[in-house]
Amino acid sequence: MKRILATACSLALCCLAAPIQQGHAAKTEPMSDQQFIDFIAQTDMLEAHLGQLAADHAGSQEVKDYAQMLVTDHTADYQNLTALAAKDGFTVPKGLDAAHNQIIQPFEKLKGAAFDARYIHTMIEGHTQAIQIFTKESMDAQNADLKSDASATLPTLHKHLDGAKDLEKKPAKK
Repeated sequence: MKRILATACSLALCCLAAPIQQGHAAKTEPMSDQQFIDFIAQTDMLEAHLGQLAADHAGSQEVKDYAQMLVTDHTADYQNLTALAAKDGFTVPKGLDAAHNQIIQPFEKLKGAAFDARYIHTMIEGHTQAIQIFTKESMDAQNADLKSDASATLPTLHKHLDGAKDLEKKPAKK
């Protein structure tokens, strides 16, 4: 059960970039509450999955520790989202969609410093985009619980972004 949730959370993180890449620009096109829930779930699953990959593929212990924090946080977020959705009548994806699965594939082939560099870059990009979307939805979501959840999640997303930026500043270990 833990592995499924962690995988779901990992996948969700990867989903952060997909809606924007697919023309779902957060600044111009409003999301429905269901679309926002889908985005959160996909992002949580993506992040958890990538974090699990980091346990075996990362070269740096600091990256492995950071990734474990993301697995823990995004798994908890996915569980909270599932409870919120059940209470308010929304559906939560149970697995990654094709776009997010494609984000994971290149990571499966990387090891060591190459994995670390790509992972850190992806975390910075993904969390920057997530913060933009969560900020917008904290003001624009129709559902009060979802709006509140978006606001409450922002500090964690900032913590993740700051952590990735800190890792980026450290020299790569060979």
